[in-house]
Amino acid sequence: MPSLLPHDLCHEWNASPTPAMSRMLHQYVRQFSQKLVHRRPLEVGAESESPEAHLNTLDLVALGVGRTLGAGVYILVGAVAKVRAGPATVICFLMAGLSCVLSGLCYAEFGARVPGSSSAYLYSYITMGQLCAFITGWNLILSLVIGTACIARGWSSTLDSLTGNHISQGLQGTLSLHVPYFLPTYADFVALGLVLLLTGVLVLGARESTLVNKVFTVINILVLSFIILSGFIKGDLHNWELTEQDYKLNASGSTDIYSLERLDPLGSGGFMPFGFEGILHGAATCFYAFLGFDSIAMRGEEALNPQHSIPFSIMISLFICFLAYFGVSAALTLMVPYYQIQPKSPLPQAFLHVGWGPARYVVAVGTLCALTSSLLGTMFTMPRLIYAMAKDGLLFQGLAWIYDRTGTPVMAIMASGNIAGVMALLFEFMDLVDLVSVGTLLAYSLVIFSMLVLRYQPYQILSKKEKTEDKIEMKSEIEGSPLDSGPEAGTSNILKSLWFPPSTIPTRKSGQIVYGCASLIVLLLTILSLLLAQWSSQVFSGDPGLTTVAVLLLLLITGVTVIIWRQPQDPTYLYFKVPALPVLPLVSIFVNIYLMMQMTSGTWALFGIWAAIGSVIYFGYGIRHSLEENNEQQPPASTSQTLDKNILGAGSS
Repeated sequence: MPSLLPHDLCHEWNASPTPAMSRMLHQYVRQFSQKLVHRRPLEVGAESESPEAHLNTLDLVALGVGRTLGAGVYILVGAVAKVRAGPATVICFLMAGLSCVLSGLCYAEFGARVPGSSSAYLYSYITMGQLCAFITGWNLILSLVIGTACIARGWSSTLDSLTGNHISQGLQGTLSLHVPYFLPTYADFVALGLVLLLTGVLVLGARESTLVNKVFTVINILVLSFIILSGFIKGDLHNWELTEQDYKLNASGSTDIYSLERLDPLGSGGFMPFGFEGILHGAATCFYAFLGFDSIAMRGEEALNPQHSIPFSIMISLFICFLAYFGVSAALTLMVPYYQIQPKSPLPQAFLHVGWGPARYVVAVGTLCALTSSLLGTMFTMPRLIYAMAKDGLLFQGLAWIYDRTGTPVMAIMASGNIAGVMALLFEFMDLVDLVSVGTLLAYSLVIFSMLVLRYQPYQILSKKEKTEDKIEMKSEIEGSPLDSGPEAGTSNILKSLWFPPSTIPTRKSGQIVYGCASLIVLLLTILSLLLAQWSSQVFSGDPGLTTVAVLLLLLITGVTVIIWRQPQDPTYLYFKVPALPVLPLVSIFVNIYLMMQMTSGTWALFGIWAAIGSVIYFGYGIRHSLEENNEQQPPASTSQTLDKNILGAGSS
């Protein structure tokens, strides 16, 4: 086979391969690294004066509550109480809510600092670079697509409950699936049809309506208030103290035709029938219930006074949602013994159980309104994210194609809608929830990490006025990374700069120190979480080896945290900043990682498949087609996001 290189070049290459190969390898690694850490510039403006800015704090709270109070409060609460936590479901929601509050604080600071941005994907692109942005965006796509399937499944189950289960019985009788155990017993064509119907509506150019969202949210809150009050009136505290004798009486003598055909496991009875392990697993699953508050942070361009309204709206929304989840889970487990809960439609069946049959129709209407509002919000968000990533070249650019007549990204809408529809058709609700939680916990952790690093960076990291400055910044970061740079002034000077920074404002060097230390802490927290999740009893019982490892990890984490604390922070004034840096973000990351460790091996296997697909797309396509080399042709992020929202028709009433 003839050589593809000229003879002289081949001879020179073979004669002295080391210098040439070294130069080529160095250049390749440098260019590759620059792409991975390239940050997208963002022009930060003052309070929004755009004609689109029309959402006040009340609008944003209604938006957040409407997105969040959906399948979680009407469907998930029953499934978690039945097989994972029993009455202790209230504690699961408390733990998941606290985790979301910590994440919400970080989202709130981003909303105050960069109100022109529109998603965690862009946040990560601004602060951490292209690779982190792709990971965040890819995991959020997973959450949105499967979240859509979950909500559609819940909507179908509620409608089925209203018809006396005739829909499911008919589908099971005619379209029964003889497939592996992890798929449902029948294909849910109602859920598929709902997703495809709404996909078609989006393709035709439908726009979100803040008025419709407010109406659905008010109905939702009223119905939930009715459920909570009814639960405390008709509930029985004995259902929080059930014993094996109660279980046997229900199994042998119950004539309740609305109970399940069989009783699920009792566990150990009492308030925590499945122990603390069940609470942790339930909390990891319940994290799904709080998804939706981040939609507030995506409305910076449409919010009036976004630096003030977005942070407060996020926190108020999370508080309202926590009260609703806590109250509903308490009411449900007081009305019905946890092992008799109907997981597909728990609340309507609970009212049948206590003898308030007509009330189930009120609950069912509220359920459908809440799920419809949540489903619409999720399906409007999906194409925005896919369109943004495709426009940046990280996903196939055909997904950014806009249909001129309607001004909608047709390919992004159809791709996400069809995948979500297939998932809704073939998978059960609970099989999807854990996968959503893993992807979202990871995406939120990346956002928190970005916020932590951003606070300690020079302000110029957000606004690069010249392309040459941008390239110099990237080049210096690659060449001067804390992991690669040599000890320029000796070990003593390095240690001195760690504990006594020479400047009172962030510098490139101090920012690199924080980046390296924060990355190390995340690694240590991951090891500690794995240790506590797998061998917690041995650690707390005083096992010499495991306890020593845990203590050493805690000491290392504490020491590195102090180093971050000593570095100067960005003094830029914001209406809201996350307090107690760096402790609070690191605690939030630890909680998120620990909750992820509670997931089953099957969930992690599915997530691994999704991550592998994303890796192939990014390294095979995205990294070669991204637009960072054409920044002079790309509008600033704030302008770009305004154009995106005009194209997608977001926020009109």
